[in-house]
Amino acid sequence: MSRELLNTLFVLTPGAYARLDGDTVRVEAQGERLLQAPLLHLGSLVFFGGATPSAPLMERCARDGRGITFLDGAGRFQARVVGPTGGNVLLRTAQYEAGADAGRCADVARAMVAAKLRNGRSLLLRGARDCRSEEGREALREACSSMAVLLTALPGADSLEVVRGVEGQAAALYFAVLGHVISRPPAEFAFRARTRRPPRDRVNALLSFLYAILTSDCVGAAEGVGLDPQVGFLHAIRPGRPSLALDLMEEFRAPLVDRVVLGLINRRQVRPEHFEERPGGSVMMTDDGRRLVLRAYQEHKQEEVVHPFLKERAPVGLLPHLQARLLARHLRGDLPSYLPYVARQ
Repeated sequence: MSRELLNTLFVLTPGAYARLDGDTVRVEAQGERLLQAPLLHLGSLVFFGGATPSAPLMERCARDGRGITFLDGAGRFQARVVGPTGGNVLLRTAQYEAGADAGRCADVARAMVAAKLRNGRSLLLRGARDCRSEEGREALREACSSMAVLLTALPGADSLEVVRGVEGQAAALYFAVLGHVISRPPAEFAFRARTRRPPRDRVNALLSFLYAILTSDCVGAAEGVGLDPQVGFLHAIRPGRPSLALDLMEEFRAPLVDRVVLGLINRRQVRPEHFEERPGGSVMMTDDGRRLVLRAYQEHKQEEVVHPFLKERAPVGLLPHLQARLLARHLRGDLPSYLPYVARQ
């Protein structure tokens, strides 16, 4: 199992142009070089609205198996360039067969939702310990107790619809109290509910932006082990929807994204001037805000944790790839069940 975590190159500058220069990628804007990086060290490239790669660079990345993702200025997915389908056709066949089996779908989905609940609950419990408000501490503890009840009931969820219902209840509990983990004044960073498409406040803008990046990471993780990112278990199949990537990311929302977002806010690294309100009430990050957030996310991905099943240290950014590989082992019949990622308490 490869343990190498390659970097992701994010090109945010509007109008920036990335081209192939030998075995490196060179990014320019307005005739000036912004950076030059060896392709050898890059696992993927992400272009935000207005930034583009050259055709030779896209061809080289596709040939090497290096994904290119296009996001709009708000971080919403637009398109993805990949090379020829590779991997093991037998593995994809096993994935399709499992995806068509309601019982196996429910089993995998149940494991993923259980991990999502545990990881989200851990974040809230940690927030309760640090919360300065008695009201906030009480709300967080009550939500954690209710999520524990859902965890207890989850093994009895005998259909995919019931599993999805539990996941929905848990998400409602989680986001109803997440604002109590934020120590900044509400006038700067208030969070009352999850809003998306578009986000209606600064916290939601941060969450939506990094969830989009995490989705891209999980698409790459699924493709990297030969799985079809479109065919999921928890998320229904829809045209153009990376259902399996959305499945994988459920385990990582709290430990990979929410933790970074809350840290940036509570450490006062991200500030109100990093956001702008658009007509209609949507809130987006500025270019400077996106750079700051991506830098923090990349740094977090380099941190190492002990994988609870593999019992080995691994960079946080490698976790989606490790979980995709464990899922592949389950689908091939090497593991009796899917073992989701649960962060240490």
